Amino acid sequence: MTDLPGLAAQISARQLAAALPRRWRHVQAVGTKAERLRPLVGDDGDVLVAAGWLHDVGYAPSIVDTGFHSLDGARWLLREGFGLRIASLVAHHSCASYEAAERGLGAVLADEFPLEESPTSDALWFADMTTGPDGQDLTVEERLAEIRERYGPQHLVTLFWDKAEPALLAAVRRTQALAASQPI
Repeated sequence: MTDLPGLAAQISARQLAAALPRRWRHVQAVGTKAERLRPLVGDDGDVLVAAGWLHDVGYAPSIVDTGFHSLDGARWLLREGFGLRIASLVAHHSCASYEAAERGLGAVLADEFPLEESPTSDALWFADMTTGPDGQDLTVEERLAEIRERYGPQHLVTLFWDKAEPALLAAVRRTQALAASQPI
């Protein structure tokens, strides 16, 4: 049986560590946080942890195609033999459907990758959106403020967060409530 999380970590390291060291620090922290969240998702633990390690693989220069990392990463993962479920979690992580719409890729993303709404997808969003660009722990509010400051008020990324924030906060709150009811 394959060690899916281990394989995902190796692949992510190969694609990101040298090319994008700051992004790699973020991904390492998200993968580690996903591992801590594993008990919240039961049998989906390996899927959550693998998606945590792979969520930003689409930023790798050798993988970039459309320039939208969620879609590029998900397509690449399918070509590399990862299943549709992990690819879809990566495709839709952290409200990516809102960014896809801003980029004119909303229908493409929705047609190629089903949106999952589950404790697993919520936990992935939580791990990503409570981890800063250098791997530091942040609240979701601090993370959103950091993103907005980094990109500036008129950037596409900032604009999509204005629309996506309620959905993101809801997913984070569901994970927090699950963790409170089932300490990890």
